[in-house]
Amino acid sequence: MGQTIELTAADGFRFPAYVARPAGTPKGGLVVLQEIFGVNSHIRSVADGYAADGYFVVAPSTFHRVQGGVELGYTEADMGTGFGLKTAVEALPAPGVMADIQAAIDHAAQAGKVGILGYCWGGLLTWRSACQLKGLSAAVPFYGGGMTAGDDAARKPQVPVLAHFGDQDHWIPLDTVEAFRQAQPGVQVQVYQANHGFNCDQRGSFDAAAAKLARERTLAFLAHHLG
Repeated sequence: MGQTIELTAADGFRFPAYVARPAGTPKGGLVVLQEIFGVNSHIRSVADGYAADGYFVVAPSTFHRVQGGVELGYTEADMGTGFGLKTAVEALPAPGVMADIQAAIDHAAQAGKVGILGYCWGGLLTWRSACQLKGLSAAVPFYGGGMTAGDDAARKPQVPVLAHFGDQDHWIPLDTVEAFRQAQPGVQVQVYQANHGFNCDQRGSFDAAAAKLARERTLAFLAHHLG
């Protein structure tokens, strides 16, 4: 369903993005942000799935500024590699990868209003995008590691946000989720009986019931704000 294209950020940096188009007229644009495992087969399937639901989907490679062609699995070794790449991207001078996400938003805008969603590190980047970038109408972070702590928790979103968390996520302690909920009364916070990565059917932490419910809520949220 999809294809890989090349986008250009405001600073002239060129990077790949996987694009999936709906069969008919798009309901809107959607940017999908990867985990620490690259734009791999799972992220492409997520993009294809939202395209099947009517959205023009753009999934940019958020690792490309530090390493091209990253497509990892979910082993312990892959996790270590991905974490190292994420750390390298986070260390880039500002705006760093946010410029690439902005370019993806701008490209998705050809389909109308634009939403953004992401998983794991992509969830954190989704939250930052909701607070910093232009051209968005909605944001949906899934278990965004780091968004409930420190400076990131104090950010102010510029668009409606629906945030999904798992109550068994040892990367994102539940007490920080509750503190985030209190500090961000405008954010819709949903907590599932699930672990980190519950949306990914290639991970041992996959939870079909939580993934299904979170997706249904996400589609309703996007329909409301992008419709």
